[in-house]
Amino acid sequence: MTEVAPSDQLLVVIDPVARHSDGESVRIAKDVLSAGAATKVCLPDGPEEFARALARRGSRRPVVVGDDRALLRTVSLLHRQRALGACAVSLVPVGGVLSLARSLGVPMGAVAAARAVLDGVERRMDLLVDDSDGVVVGALRIPSVPSLDPVSAPVPVAGLSDGRLPWLRTCQSLVRTLASRPGRVGASVAAPGPFRLRVEVDGVLLVDLDQPVEAVSVTPGVLGGAEVEVRPVSVGAAVAPLRVVGRRVTVSGADFRYRADAVVGGPVRTRTWVVREGAWGLTLPVG
Repeated sequence: MTEVAPSDQLLVVIDPVARHSDGESVRIAKDVLSAGAATKVCLPDGPEEFARALARRGSRRPVVVGDDRALLRTVSLLHRQRALGACAVSLVPVGGVLSLARSLGVPMGAVAAARAVLDGVERRMDLLVDDSDGVVVGALRIPSVPSLDPVSAPVPVAGLSDGRLPWLRTCQSLVRTLASRPGRVGASVAAPGPFRLRVEVDGVLLVDLDQPVEAVSVTPGVLGGAEVEVRPVSVGAAVAPLRVVGRRVTVSGADFRYRADAVVGGPVRTRTWVVREGAWGLTLPVG
């Protein structure tokens, strides 16, 4: 793992969800960063403005103020711009979805995270890249795990309450009512597992279609490759998971969906992921 001193000039991109959910933490982060380095602050209103801000960063080091989704968006955009090797990413975690940031070692408090941006070092990390140019930072799961329903758990907006937004309560109620109605047979969601998948790691067959499986997971950053775990369906006696480490993973079979970090992909019939060692850098505290 390589450590590199970060740049003094910062492009601070503040995700709109962070601004709405915790404006005080955003203000603190801006104050600490501005006091310690030359900063340019961008307040994008949507994904297109977010992407333009990163594309026009020049020599400034990108600092994202937001949650896991903002971090993943940044890494994906820089990968598609072929810029991950030229700059480190920094994160001040603000928002409700921070498990990935925590697992990567990013400090959770606004002050501590901002200080790490200023005083920390770049640490290069592995990345999974698939054959559609998608990326995986933390973990890949097959099948995709259902996420929290955004309607039942709306993102809070600072300074506003449901009492001041009766139209919002009406819309949410209508969406819940429609979602609770039984769908057409053709649009129904298949029940989970078991699945019949063919899994190959570095060209070696790990499991074939004749062995039903409950789940497959791929986690980068293990011994210079990725840990692949396959959980076969147990019939009677328990069956231990199959675990190997490799650099190239191909999964094929009937249409399947997968969860790459927080993003659901598919359905596809085959997909290949390759480990890119040290492909991206994250600024973390020294030590």
